[in-house]
Amino acid sequence: MIIGVPKEIKNHEYRVGMVPSSVRELAIKGHEVFVETNAGTGIGFSDQDYIDAGATILATAAEVFAKAEMIVKVKEPQAVERAMLRHDQILFTYLHLAPDLPQTEDLVKSGAVCIAYETVTDDRGGLPLLAPMSEVAGRMSIQAGAMALEKSSGGRGMLLGGVPGVEPAKVVIIGGGMVGTNAAQMAVGMGADVVVLDRSIDALRRLNVQFGSAVKAIYSTADAIERHVLEADLVIGGVLIPGAAAPKLVTRSMISRMKPGSAIVDVAIDQGGCVETSHATTHQDPTYIVDDVVHYCVANMPGAVARTSTFALNNATLPYILKLANLGYKEALLQDKHLLNGLNVMHGKVVCKEVAHALNLEFTSPAVLLA
Repeated sequence: MIIGVPKEIKNHEYRVGMVPSSVRELAIKGHEVFVETNAGTGIGFSDQDYIDAGATILATAAEVFAKAEMIVKVKEPQAVERAMLRHDQILFTYLHLAPDLPQTEDLVKSGAVCIAYETVTDDRGGLPLLAPMSEVAGRMSIQAGAMALEKSSGGRGMLLGGVPGVEPAKVVIIGGGMVGTNAAQMAVGMGADVVVLDRSIDALRRLNVQFGSAVKAIYSTADAIERHVLEADLVIGGVLIPGAAAPKLVTRSMISRMKPGSAIVDVAIDQGGCVETSHATTHQDPTYIVDDVVHYCVANMPGAVARTSTFALNNATLPYILKLANLGYKEALLQDKHLLNGLNVMHGKVVCKEVAHALNLEFTSPAVLLA
């Protein structure tokens, strides 16, 4: 198979779909890999590194898209990239379609086979290709929140862990999954007063075993969310419903009643955000203020630590890239039900129920198209 790796063009996005070691694994199997020039420079890899691994360097993204049977990226394709997709071409990347009708419509129009990292599943009910970035984003959320609480950012002027004689900040984490667990780990390490809200009793038990009394694991209800959000200095939104738009659990009314100078980091922003006042921001301009509450809603948080994030992502995606390349997408999808769950759009049809429901579009069973 011919695989293409374009340079990411989203604002301040330095990650790359494949590192040279991943390229080498494909080359060993007899596949061709075309990489856009300077695709890896943001994380310290030169064109020569890719050439040494067996890739061919091309001057433009247009050339990469034109030659490749499968495009491997990190972030969702931007409008100019979507225009270069063609019928039956495989797109393997994060998509986050539920809150993004224009992207979905363009992918439908392209006729491409679009497989989303974030909806690929595993035997344990997990999301193995989302997990590494959730780990990164969860840990980063506390760093970002700590900065948002600084006076220079419009915050209350609080140190998360306080100092002897001064109370620490109260950190409220909504969602006890991968993001929430990693956020809690960082917040506890910094000495904050930490509350995690979740509706899964199993998740609450896991948090209790992992953190003991250092984290208050609370069953999530509308009343509990409101009570703890209003007491919080920092709120982390780590809610996820795979493939679907994030529920708005923190309302505009709650925001208006939060402490002046408190902060919110909405990690769920890729799926539309779990805070009613959230809208996507960039690393260039990461925060804004609503009702004296600082909002940090960067849609590609792990891009700020691009080298760590790229290696973590490649470790997870490489087996699937190899499977798609070795078998072709039809056989790979038919053999692997978990990879099939990653299929969101194919041959002009939306084949992910959650995306179709969120955008009020017609759903087509992938089995019909793969038959």
